[in-house]
Amino acid sequence: MQIARWIGLILGILLVFGNWLSVIRTLIAPRSFYSRGLSVLTESWRKLFKFTARRLPNYNAKDRLLSLQEPVLLILLLAIWLAIFQIGFTLIIWRVTTVSFFKAFELAGSAEFTLGFSTPSGSVPLAVVFITAMTGLIVVALEVGFLPTLYSSYNRRERLITMLESRAGSPAWGPEILARHALVGLMEDLPNFYSSWESWAADVGESHTTHSFLLHFRSPKPLASWIIALLAVLDSAALILAFSPSIATVDARLSLRMGFTALRDIADSIHIKYDGDPRPDAPILLSFDEFKTGVERMIKAGFPTQRSMEEAWVHFKGWRVNYESIAYEIADYVAAPVAPWSGERKSLNESIIEPIGVLNRRPGDPGDENPVPLRDL
Repeated sequence: MQIARWIGLILGILLVFGNWLSVIRTLIAPRSFYSRGLSVLTESWRKLFKFTARRLPNYNAKDRLLSLQEPVLLILLLAIWLAIFQIGFTLIIWRVTTVSFFKAFELAGSAEFTLGFSTPSGSVPLAVVFITAMTGLIVVALEVGFLPTLYSSYNRRERLITMLESRAGSPAWGPEILARHALVGLMEDLPNFYSSWESWAADVGESHTTHSFLLHFRSPKPLASWIIALLAVLDSAALILAFSPSIATVDARLSLRMGFTALRDIADSIHIKYDGDPRPDAPILLSFDEFKTGVERMIKAGFPTQRSMEEAWVHFKGWRVNYESIAYEIADYVAAPVAPWSGERKSLNESIIEPIGVLNRRPGDPGDENPVPLRDL
């Protein structure tokens, strides 16, 4: 029995130490750490939600289910951490006292959850009980303090995504951004637009690599998504540089650069492989026919072009090769809405959702000849 207690002491110390390391890496350390045990747990949980979501009848039902995925996971993690501490301190108390294993479990639970209905005798057991109580309080306090940090980053992210809906449609689409700016005469505002998104991409690149839970936090509106929004902005910047280099501002280039840098940082944090220095003539997954459909939408809205579609296609591919594969992988990983130019969604089994165009209604020209259809969500 003494040998079993000594083995339990060693195992208990390892459990407590390893669990503290997991808590610190997840809730305190300002960088992304890889933990095999935590990774297996979180990815299994997410796959379970995606497996269930695939079998729901429509996208809105899938989105509602997936919106619960990360909040429930955070509660589950807290419960698992507390359970592991409970087991670890039970093994330690079992060795430093002469009580039975079940009594040691009772002492650890009474201390960890600060119930105080059971206390041991002796200075060493009391010290262990005090450490157990302190551990329970600190872990709960850290989780409570972690949530405001998480939601602060989430709110910063969503503010610009909400503003993007009027400029890019829902779901967001790169050609639609340029079409709407051209249609209502807002081309001169594009430098400010890209400057804001450069800062946004830097913020998201930092916060979403530090706290990977944010990758899976879904937007309040079903068809909004941080990865689809970023992809749309990058595509719009690439389109300007490809079609109208003389009116493309430095802000568009900087936004494009910061955008795919943020995507690469996120890809590194979740172990997505990519080519760090792709050739500008490397093939991309977007087809020329898809490209042509989007460009025709821009041109019809009055976007000025200086190159032919075939010439611009070569330049556009040279830009998109830097971020396309990563964006497609992340979009499928977080089960984002299936917007045009955003790849397949194996995790959802959904077809492409086309954004609704906007009409420039004016007195004398209400545009009633071609009314905008209402999407049945």
